[in-house]
Amino acid sequence: MSQSIATETPGNATRNIAVIRSWAAPLTYLVLGLVALLGFAIGSPHAEATFRITDGSQKISVPDLVLGTTFIGWAGAIIMLGIAAYAFVLVRAGRKLARWMMPVFATVFVIAFLVWVIGSANTPNVYLSGLIAGSFTLATPLIFGSLSGVLSERAGVVNIAIEGQLLAGAFCAAIVGSMTGSLIAGVLAAIVGSVLVSMVLAVFAIKYLVNQVIVGVVLNVLVAGLTSFFFSTVMVGDSSKYNSPPAFDVIRIPLLADIPIFGPIFFEQTILGYGMYLAVFLVWFGLFKTRWGLRVRAVGEHPKAADTVGIKVNALRFWNVVLAGVVAGIGGAFFTLVTSSSFNKEMTAGQGFIALAALIFGRWNPIGAFFAALLFGFSLNLSFVLTILGTPVPSQFMQMLPYAVTIFAVAGLVGKSKAPAADGEPYVKE
Repeated sequence: MSQSIATETPGNATRNIAVIRSWAAPLTYLVLGLVALLGFAIGSPHAEATFRITDGSQKISVPDLVLGTTFIGWAGAIIMLGIAAYAFVLVRAGRKLARWMMPVFATVFVIAFLVWVIGSANTPNVYLSGLIAGSFTLATPLIFGSLSGVLSERAGVVNIAIEGQLLAGAFCAAIVGSMTGSLIAGVLAAIVGSVLVSMVLAVFAIKYLVNQVIVGVVLNVLVAGLTSFFFSTVMVGDSSKYNSPPAFDVIRIPLLADIPIFGPIFFEQTILGYGMYLAVFLVWFGLFKTRWGLRVRAVGEHPKAADTVGIKVNALRFWNVVLAGVVAGIGGAFFTLVTSSSFNKEMTAGQGFIALAALIFGRWNPIGAFFAALLFGFSLNLSFVLTILGTPVPSQFMQMLPYAVTIFAVAGLVGKSKAPAADGEPYVKE
């Protein structure tokens, strides 16, 4: 929505300035605030929710955190509706929303929801450190997938094929890891499989100028079909030989791993888990602190201008898409070498698309994509935990929770995000 505002220039001339207003974020805040008011406050179970910080096995012990559902419900609803009202005031005045509003609103909503749903459960207590650590584990392939998207789209190539890259990586890691018994071989095979998908995307999108979205969708379907076929014809027949890969062991750093909440997250991970943190830093540092990153961003924003200063636009795009495949391949290996130790049909279950949503929600920034992927990973793990606890929420809703969070986040807040200017546009040198 836009509105023209008349202003006077120094020469007494009058001109109209179009002020563009987006009501998506305020409306999303209002809807969720009303949900909190009706569900968490008015619909409070009038009970207590217990959050266990430590489980007794750690050297550092912290008392349980007990919160009342009624107080937290009303306090959360008031805060959220206040943020919604302030958002409407800012948008009406033609001003940008404050950066603190979205993370504060999301945090308050999550806390209020957790207290309400756990207080309503048959077992009104949860191990908080385990819930958060499990969320990081489930978010790891999402983070690798979103980093893959950042590398590709920052260079100007839309990467809809993240799902296919993750699935190809998971399949190759499983079958090669099973046949060789080597974790290193499994990871390398996952990288090769994902890179092959990336190279097909790069060739068709960059060389033959095929619509990048269509190529990505076709690749996702192709990879899903191929892996399902080989799973049924090869793996099922002799799963001990072709679908029993080794698994990475958890590396626990003494003392540091005993820190409540943060210890299991940062100091009790597998090699791929630690590698995820390193990958986020390296992608961020490479894109924003190096000459290579400056060139990549220039190609994604103004390819013609980059070409005039001697940057080989299409070559840089091609190798960036390949590098994106390397990162996605590691994420795919996580599925079969860490999470489940076997491959199943379409085991990524749409997580490549959630990674794509995290990329958009994170504004094409590695750090933003990291936190967005954590949000989706948290919602995924929460759906598992709450189903076990026995909550009044129908199990079907719990299964759709990660995808509902994705829709609300992207539909309500993506209007604030701006993709690289040349993202999805093929470059033809004149």
